[in-house]
Amino acid sequence: MIAVADNLNTRNKDYMAAVEARDSKTLSGLAKALSDAGADVINIQCSLDGSGDEDRLPWVLETVQGATDRVLCIDSRNIEAVKKALTLIKKPPLINYVSETEPAQRQDCFSLANRAKAYIVLRAARGGNIPTSFENKLQILETLLEDANRADIPNERLFLDPSLIHIGRGAGQDHIMNTHECILAIKEMVEPPVNTISWISNVSTGMSPRQARKMTEAGILTYLAGAGLDAALLDILDPAIRQSLYLIKSFRDEIVFSPADLLA
Repeated sequence: MIAVADNLNTRNKDYMAAVEARDSKTLSGLAKALSDAGADVINIQCSLDGSGDEDRLPWVLETVQGATDRVLCIDSRNIEAVKKALTLIKKPPLINYVSETEPAQRQDCFSLANRAKAYIVLRAARGGNIPTSFENKLQILETLLEDANRADIPNERLFLDPSLIHIGRGAGQDHIMNTHECILAIKEMVEPPVNTISWISNVSTGMSPRQARKMTEAGILTYLAGAGLDAALLDILDPAIRQSLYLIKSFRDEIVFSPADLLA
């Protein structure tokens, strides 16, 4: 299980304050904390819609990779910002994400990923709309996968995201079930094998108290891991999520289990 820390996001007030103030000391400390907590990849988000990213994203990326050797995930809707970031990256990154909208930008993203040997997330979404059914999610992912393959991006560098929404919103529980079904279907049907990823932190948005949110995220992480989930965007600083992640990696024989490590 690849742990993608999504703590550097627009909801993190300390992080956004450091970005606005160009406070490299605080940002470096945050990045180091994520690395020390066990992040395999660190997701970098500077805005929700990409505005201003061409200025902020390259600075954040350089600061973070100066503080840690972890792989970075570029999370931006701004293609110009992605281009700039890729000129500065030291290791092939993960690009988060491409969806079934704006075909020209999608092709630009594929071209950039190819040149940088980057990994890329293909998300089951049409703009801001997430399909509600298993069939529609799978259809979008199949289309995106075919497009990426035509752009000469091999399956080993692709991560399919069936898309989760908040569990408390409308069909949230149905989304969790059909995401589980999607992962199972992808693992069974796609050859050569392709990776799967899910935005675990998004599930509990709007929920309170914090303890309930984190228990929910940890439970869903374990549930989807049982379907074969390969990677997850998650809050790596939360103890409950780290414990679930540790157990998943132990059960998959990715690490050597120790009760002392579980309780650390």
